[in-house]
Amino acid sequence: MSLLEVHDLHKSFGKTEVLKGIDFSLDEGKVLSVIGSSGSGKTTLLRCITQLESAERGHITVDGETVFDADETAKLTKEEKRRRQLNFGLVFQSFNLFPQYNVLQNVTLAMELQAKERPDFKEKKTELLKAINDEALRLIDSVGLSEKLSNYPCELSGGQQQRVAIARALAMKPRILCFDEPTSALDPELTNEVLAVIKSLTKLNITMIIVTHEMRFAKEVSDRVIFMDGGVICAQGSPDEIFGGSDNARLNEFLGSFQK
Repeated sequence: MSLLEVHDLHKSFGKTEVLKGIDFSLDEGKVLSVIGSSGSGKTTLLRCITQLESAERGHITVDGETVFDADETAKLTKEEKRRRQLNFGLVFQSFNLFPQYNVLQNVTLAMELQAKERPDFKEKKTELLKAINDEALRLIDSVGLSEKLSNYPCELSGGQQQRVAIARALAMKPRILCFDEPTSALDPELTNEVLAVIKSLTKLNITMIIVTHEMRFAKEVSDRVIFMDGGVICAQGSPDEIFGGSDNARLNEFLGSFQK
């Protein structure tokens, strides 16, 4: 059974139907890239999967457990919704770091808040906070920023901020790590450093969904690629099937625009 199953996902904003029945699955430890022109529904799909947006119709499971069902989600408690959301981590294109916190604090904050919800937090406070700090240090080192622990976001380059955001997302140990055009706000040099970090995660068997306009990167790191157009999946397959020549005219037109 696939780790992630998305079935018949529909989402509209007003009278504009953005997702028109999305179906796909993703196996554990695999990387799925979602490509397509602006306005095709890629980011909305990601936001619905991570439940930052609520779809009007559809069903999502993680490891066989329902995490979204349009007929029942509205009836869930905030705690249950939050528990289901924790299956996913999301790295935004605009970093979304907390400007008042330094690098270490940005990575530890969510872990500390989660730890404080434990009934034994007061008894094990010192032990838990040390474990959180150690884990944050490990993750920050894994994205190459150990020397920036005390720096604030305004003191970092865009690429460094995005690497902090990746460490912060990993800190919550999501089953599926999602990226929403993680390099769209970066210049080419900084883009390469962020892509290198994401590529390194593939060696750790982390299940990932990457919405991206970096076609060469998508071809290199993906196990599967989805091409979206007009709110539907027009083509999907292995990187070779998507990038190696297709009989899908719209896909060829889209890919051709990157080769000119």
